[in-house]
Amino acid sequence: MGDASVYNGLGRRPLISTRKLVHISMLAFAFLLPFLTWLEAAGAALAALVFNLVILPRMDVDLGKRAAAEGEGRAIEWTGIVAYPVSVLVLILLFGRRMEVVGAVWAIMALGDGLASVAGEALGGPRVAWNAGKTWSGFFAFIVAGSLGSFVVGRWVDPSFPSLKVLIVCIATAAVGGVVETLPIGVDDNITVPLVCGGFMYCALLVEWSAIESNMPYLGVRVLLAVAVNAALALAALGLRTVDRSGAAMGFVMGVAIYMGYGWKSFLLLLTFFVIGSVATKLGYAKKAARGVAEHRLGARSWREASANTLAAAFFSILVITTHHEAAFLVALIAALAEAAGDTVSSEIGQWLSGRAYLITTFKPVPAGQDGGVSAVGTLAGISASVVIVAVGYALRLCRPETAIVALVAAGAGNLFDSLIGATIERRGLVTNGIVNFAGTAFSGGLALGLVFSLHLA
Repeated sequence: MGDASVYNGLGRRPLISTRKLVHISMLAFAFLLPFLTWLEAAGAALAALVFNLVILPRMDVDLGKRAAAEGEGRAIEWTGIVAYPVSVLVLILLFGRRMEVVGAVWAIMALGDGLASVAGEALGGPRVAWNAGKTWSGFFAFIVAGSLGSFVVGRWVDPSFPSLKVLIVCIATAAVGGVVETLPIGVDDNITVPLVCGGFMYCALLVEWSAIESNMPYLGVRVLLAVAVNAALALAALGLRTVDRSGAAMGFVMGVAIYMGYGWKSFLLLLTFFVIGSVATKLGYAKKAARGVAEHRLGARSWREASANTLAAAFFSILVITTHHEAAFLVALIAALAEAAGDTVSSEIGQWLSGRAYLITTFKPVPAGQDGGVSAVGTLAGISASVVIVAVGYALRLCRPETAIVALVAAGAGNLFDSLIGATIERRGLVTNGIVNFAGTAFSGGLALGLVFSLHLA
């Protein structure tokens, strides 16, 4: 491994690999962020990428990524070495005006991930339920190291932020990153952790107690209505067998969160999506089942589908009432649900009416239902479903004409993004369909939010 590695004292492999040490040492450059423009910071990230690609391969060190969960052997992969500076560059490009977000998330990526590996191997202990390759000790080490590191770097970059608020946001962001790091997916966590944490922290820093206080007079009754209405809907959906028990429970939680955003109006958006998606799933079910592409359990959605399709929308909905950017997050909410509706309907209708689809990356014909496959009839149906969601949002005065266009464009871009990652990493078995669906809705909402802010539409 090399002299730079830190061994565990038992003659076994090092607790901190040279690869991890490289990542952690690069964090020192984050302390230069207050003195750099975003262009200079981007140039530094590019220089780091060139260094990793040109210089590191010539050095006599093992920078491969450890392969199996058991830890035996090393995969000769350089994805992390390349992904790390690329992720820093993407953070700078996305949040260049909020360098404290860049620095804080950089610290989570470097310290949280690095020390999680150390704790997991040194302490061992029980494995997390959803991934046998990860331990609870590593998970909590990720949160502790990521929280402290992000707080120190974030406050260094921007000392003007209140310490308590920044600390709370850093802990919450590190916890989100810890969950993402433990997910059993095949995409390098140097990509997934910074992207998710960056978006989460950017939004979380917008939360203001004054915004929550201003909404307090409405929230008492709204909570009661949210619980009652969503309990009734969950029971009805369970009776109609459009969801199973886990789907009903998760739908209830997501529904309450979305109801809290703008009362019955935001809930009506969710209800519209639910009805459209359920009808599309039932249409031609026998034909889809004969082709082997129908949803399991007679189309009844589980907690996985419910969370994948509505988690991003629920997040944006809560931010409607906890920030002073109500209009912007309403557009993000509409875009996320419009993307979810478009994706669900395009898939279900395309599999029903079209026996052949075309892979979006190569346009080669593939059987209907293949990951990343699109068809003309499915695409048109999906666009129509997205239009319906946006139209409902506009009719309810949740958006203006210009922001309705933004929401529709973002939903379309999200559907395209969904198909692209379906045709690439999902087809290789690196992620599940649920991860792809969540990525599509989060991308749509985030894009809508970015467009609204950058175009000064709210």
